[in-house]
Amino acid sequence: MAVPQNKVSKSRRNQRRAHDFLVAANPNECSNCGELKRPHHVCPTCGHYDSKEIVPPHAVAEIDEDAA
Repeated sequence: MAVPQNKVSKSRRNQRRAHDFLVAANPNECSNCGELKRPHHVCPTCGHYDSKEIVPPHAVAEIDEDAA
């Protein structure tokens, strides 16, 4: 059974965990619309990636009152 030989102090334990933090996002500006987006991802607002339209822009969905 694995048992520690000596007690690990709070300071040494916290020093080991110092690199486990989350890194901040690195947003880039979209070349098409200028909004901030994640690098190497399709822009969520306009649907462009690398100056090409990948996803059509969001269209307003018509809701039929009778069907609802």
